[in-house]
Amino acid sequence: MQSLNSTVASKPHYIILDGLRGVAAIMVVFFHIFETFSGGDHTKQFINHGYLAVDFFFMLSGYVISYAYDSRWNKMGLKDFFIRRLVRLQPMIIVGSIIGAALFYFQASEALGWSAIASTPVWKLLLVMLIGMTIIPVGKGLDIRGWNEMHPLNGPSWSLFFEYIANIAYALALKNISKTMLFLLVLISFGFTFHYAFTNPNGDIIGGWSIDDLTQLKIGFVRLCFPFLMGILLARVVKLKYIKNAFMLTSILLVLVFAFPRLGGHTSLWMNATYECLALLVIFPLVILIGAGGKVIGESANRLCKFLGDISYPIYITHFPLAYLYMAWVNNGKHTLQEPLSLIYGFLTVIIAVGMAWILLKFYDMPVRKWLGEKLLSKINTH
Repeated sequence: MQSLNSTVASKPHYIILDGLRGVAAIMVVFFHIFETFSGGDHTKQFINHGYLAVDFFFMLSGYVISYAYDSRWNKMGLKDFFIRRLVRLQPMIIVGSIIGAALFYFQASEALGWSAIASTPVWKLLLVMLIGMTIIPVGKGLDIRGWNEMHPLNGPSWSLFFEYIANIAYALALKNISKTMLFLLVLISFGFTFHYAFTNPNGDIIGGWSIDDLTQLKIGFVRLCFPFLMGILLARVVKLKYIKNAFMLTSILLVLVFAFPRLGGHTSLWMNATYECLALLVIFPLVILIGAGGKVIGESANRLCKFLGDISYPIYITHFPLAYLYMAWVNNGKHTLQEPLSLIYGFLTVIIAVGMAWILLKFYDMPVRKWLGEKLLSKINTH
């Protein structure tokens, strides 16, 4: 029987890319914690471009999936591929929805527009939780928080909805597409990204998580297509070159991209739009290629990259219910970023999120994936 990691057993493992995924995931947590103090003003967000981590994840996903699976289709069918992706992604989606439901009634906040939380019947909460476990977006009738989220109990699940769509598109079509056609699709998809960045009233590429209207669904596809396709193109076309201290260099570069202050304010939106397009078109591909071509020297550095990679997905998909709690505490108490207690609780929330992710990884995610792999993949491999 093939192991769960057999997809890359014959190829080098990109441990730096694992570590970078963890760096980006932790920056997302900081972004969500401290955007609480922006008051909805994009120019005032702390770690201003943290939302670009989602676009980085999409690009990294395209790169890794193409690298891991392109050469395996003569031995692997569609059913095998989809089961492997389900086993990898679905257990944490389920537990993320459960955590969101468990903490939901503690997040009531009129200041945030969450006054309906306290009056939400338990049956409706449980229904939203069950739908969330499937990653299918809920309709407006089940918007129990009031923020028009696809997944009111666990906001970041919206990106996993699009991740599944990307996986389906890869398996059904993109795995066989020519490099020329792939390059054309990358150009076209970047055109849509460029258009959205420069026509969005906020001058950025935030969006895709809402059920407000079909426009938000279109934004989600715009944010998915270019980075995912670019990731596949990089994996198939660009040759890697070794660069010394690759993990440190790329980690610093990622943190700088995400933490970079807003450009242009409210009047020169084109400046921020330009910055974000350059991040997607130049910086993220460069980070991935340097990371894939680099090496980690020393046991401590290897352990750090492995730890960051291991917790990256669990922390991303489970941290937001904790962030909701922090947001409610800040807004209900009218706390400011300058208050020491705000910073203490903010950093404490990040630490709890990391600890919870590690516990869930060790005692839930890994055992469940191992069990599912033995049960489901063994059946496939015997036929």
